[in-house]
Amino acid sequence: MAEKTPQAEPDQLPGAPHPRERDVLFGHAEAERAFLDAYGLGRMHHAWLIGGPEGIGKATLAYRVAKFLLDRGGRPPEAVASLDLPEGARAARQVAALSHPGLFVLRRVPATDKKAASTTIPVDEVRRGLQLFASTAADAGYRVCIVDAAEDLIPASANALLKMVEEPPPRSLFLIVSHAPQRVLPTIRSRCRKLLLRPLADEALARVIRSLPDPIGTAPDDALATAIAAADGSARRAVALLDPDRAATLRAVEGLLAALPAVDWRKVGALADRLARRGAEQDLEIVLETVERWAAGVISARAGEGARRLAPLVEVCEKSARAAADADTYNLDRRPLVLTLFGDLAEAVRATR
Repeated sequence: MAEKTPQAEPDQLPGAPHPRERDVLFGHAEAERAFLDAYGLGRMHHAWLIGGPEGIGKATLAYRVAKFLLDRGGRPPEAVASLDLPEGARAARQVAALSHPGLFVLRRVPATDKKAASTTIPVDEVRRGLQLFASTAADAGYRVCIVDAAEDLIPASANALLKMVEEPPPRSLFLIVSHAPQRVLPTIRSRCRKLLLRPLADEALARVIRSLPDPIGTAPDDALATAIAAADGSARRAVALLDPDRAATLRAVEGLLAALPAVDWRKVGALADRLARRGAEQDLEIVLETVERWAAGVISARAGEGARRLAPLVEVCEKSARAAADADTYNLDRRPLVLTLFGDLAEAVRATR
């Protein structure tokens, strides 16, 4: 099968390679060992739920496992030290190009010249994957399905995926990436082996950034240190925060959160204007992630007060996430979303006092 050039993913950061193009993974040796042990013992579970915060290497791990199995999966299990493949391995090149006949990736559909990128994984894509798993694997090898990410599945897509996971043919593997595993359809969760990846330590995070191409990989030491300090172990977040404009956005949001329940509407308006600009989608993601982390910190610090008292903060985060998804789906103005967010946050903080 001829290899094709991979398209940019809807959530791919500019200047950073996609996880399927990466040959290395930092900071998750135990997770790699879990797969290697299962492979070496001939006890590879057919479905894995790879969970953890966004941007810590979950998709990179999934693609590394896929490359490894699609290269070695037709051979008898044997002791191997890592998921690394020889340089130039054909399976690795095919996976990076999404052209391997034994691989199917469920993801948001990239944009084309005539159509914008999708905001969900449509059910038709899942049904198309059924065709791969209904066929006979080439060379007695594996068939691998990567779901990146489970949060992008709509209910119909999740139910169609469940049918695939419930009764898989031999030598099938499902690698389901999830930023919030507890929200994955329970019937899918129950059929998966859970593998939780933790946020990257600062040293591993620095190694990730330095391994990326210029200009990301050659960022000044002080800028890198600042980005890592605010990244919460997420390489994706650290890369985004190397952009001075995004770093300024983060500082603005942190200042507004620190002042709650007081709201400086002039500053909120300036932030809303900034986030309403074209190309500011990832800036909005950073804002919402920052708000969620702030709310989680408040809830953790005041856990003894009871869930009911702190529920308004949780409700605001959930409401803003839904509003952001609608704005993305329907191409809505993001300014009202930001104004409403800080108004709701101020009310929630007052209600929890």
